[in-house]
Amino acid sequence: MNAPAHIPNLAEMPSSAVLATRDAAAFLGKSGQTLRKLYCQQGHAYGVKPIKIGGRLAWKAGDLLALVSGGA
Repeated sequence: MNAPAHIPNLAEMPSSAVLATRDAAAFLGKSGQTLRKLYCQQGHAYGVKPIKIGGRLAWKAGDLLALVSGGA
């Protein structure tokens, strides 16, 4: 079984930092599967486009912070 996701404090991170899907989903209050499904269907999740690192999705801290602050 996977360890629970850690909810990161994005205000303390540089905007160029990237988060794993699990951590990005925890920050947004969603499941990782929701973000992966939206990316697969639409090419983004809530207007945020992830980057791929080694076949996995990574989400920029600055983009997530902008999303919850009112715009992405």
